[in-house]
Amino acid sequence: MPDAASAGLLERLAEGPVVCAEGYLFELERRGYLQAGAFVPEVVLERPEAVAQLHREFVHAGSDVVEAFTYYGHREKLRLIGKEHLLERLNRDALKIAAEVARESSAILAGNICNTNLYRPGSQASSDQARAMFTEQVGWALDAGVDCIIGETFSYAEEALLALEVVQQAGLPAVMTLAVHQAPETREGWSIPAACKRLADAGADVVGLNCIRGPRTMLPLLREIVPAVNVPVAALPVPYRTSPAEPSFQSLRDPGYGDLPGGRPFPTALDPFTCNRYEIADFTRAARELGVRYFGVCCGAGPHHIRSMAEALGRTPPASRFSADMSKHAFLGSDTSLLEHNLAYGGEL
Repeated sequence: MPDAASAGLLERLAEGPVVCAEGYLFELERRGYLQAGAFVPEVVLERPEAVAQLHREFVHAGSDVVEAFTYYGHREKLRLIGKEHLLERLNRDALKIAAEVARESSAILAGNICNTNLYRPGSQASSDQARAMFTEQVGWALDAGVDCIIGETFSYAEEALLALEVVQQAGLPAVMTLAVHQAPETREGWSIPAACKRLADAGADVVGLNCIRGPRTMLPLLREIVPAVNVPVAALPVPYRTSPAEPSFQSLRDPGYGDLPGGRPFPTALDPFTCNRYEIADFTRAARELGVRYFGVCCGAGPHHIRSMAEALGRTPPASRFSADMSKHAFLGSDTSLLEHNLAYGGEL
């Protein structure tokens, strides 16, 4: 078995499943360091210690990968908030922060690129813009010595193929994941298994899905993807209770509260729909049974979700020292030293 300190993504996948924590945007927004809406990772520059701390918490919980927080740290997003001049510094700083944590923990260091929000099918100009954006971010990641690049949240498969070309030109392993909204297809109308097969045939080392869909509505798509490709499949759902009627977390509606901004829970009022840690463990086991080999949780993930995922794969990360043990709970426990009058009252709690 490869030494953990030197093994890269492909070596670790050859030995067993890999866990990659994502969800930095939502978690840092919840902690008060990032603004919902534009979702630009300015926290990298303003509070780098908060980013480093979250990296460490995810590794402590069982993540094998430290993913540089450059999601939405691309030229178009920085232009949108009038801070394009900070683009290179933000990317290089995010990569430096991630590299430091990866070195501490023997984790895989991953660069990150994502949907540009500029790409339009049939537009050569938009393709050229997207390619240029991928090229600069991948170049900075290459300078930082990343082990691989994660290209994620692509609803256009053709944009994902563009991103893959750039990663391949850099000579780095590529994890390429699609984002599936309400319609179970890409935005250009490709079936999800066909899109993943196109990415795998084009040379992606890992293909699959991330974000948008929760466990319940991602699993059926994974069932179709695994037999369609000959590379490891990735599954990184959002930790929300999506359903066939509301298959994406943007489509969720909350009848229990009628005064939501914009009329929908997404993105700052999804709390009532949050999956508990046991649901994430159930998803992990079900996806593993299907043949999924690369796991994670996307927007909305907390370290407890990652720990449950790791434990469902048979791991014992450092955070497992504190996994729940109710045996000594004063009212609901089973320890023989507990006071009987408290145990008898347990049903009244």
